[in-house]
Amino acid sequence: MLATFYTLAFWLLQEAAPVVGWDLRSMWAAMGWPARIVVFVLFIMSAWSVGVMIDRGIAYAAARKQSRLFVQTVAGALREGKLDEAIRIAERNKKSHIAKVVATGLQEFQTASEVPGEEIEASQRALERSMAIVHAELKRGLSGLATVGATAPFVGLFGTVVGIINAFRGISAEKATGLTAVAGGIAEALVATAIGLFVAVPAVWMYNYFTGKIEAFDVEMDNSSKELISYFVMRRGKK
Repeated sequence: MLATFYTLAFWLLQEAAPVVGWDLRSMWAAMGWPARIVVFVLFIMSAWSVGVMIDRGIAYAAARKQSRLFVQTVAGALREGKLDEAIRIAERNKKSHIAKVVATGLQEFQTASEVPGEEIEASQRALERSMAIVHAELKRGLSGLATVGATAPFVGLFGTVVGIINAFRGISAEKATGLTAVAGGIAEALVATAIGLFVAVPAVWMYNYFTGKIEAFDVEMDNSSKELISYFVMRRGKK
């Protein structure tokens, strides 16, 4: 989806240039330095947002893959009451959000077992803290992605405004009139708005997509923590 958007946007920009009689290189050469700075800032924003998309996509894919393997392997260790083995399995799946939460709960349960009657409460608090930490780790970079999606169109609009002002100043200096006199300057200025939208739309799409992923991960962590607490209660009842 993202690759399709970038390909379509690039094709439209390339196709639009011959229609109005200018190509992108000529427009860049005709831009003033304020408009060029705006385009450069948008380029930095785009590169950063793409980096976040790639990083989060890889992290979420790894978390999903390792979590599936972890759930399958840790279940057997817990059924046999091998808490140490379960912790070792969790530590081998460091990219799994579920493994991080479960490992914290198991370690706290083992430590708190020395104080009878408090191990369940201590484990529950540890699980809640771990879920909050893992949630923050999963969200790393997404606030910036949302900022790019929200502000890039306005940054592009600022470049357009500056470009149009320069176009009219040039018209005033040359004493030219008519649509032909302003068409070139306005077209060059509107490139900044087009680039702003080019940067913002994928950022918004991917932010919403990643937010949905995190919500699903939160549900999985919450369910796993509740199942682990139930396991601890059952284990304590057998003592």
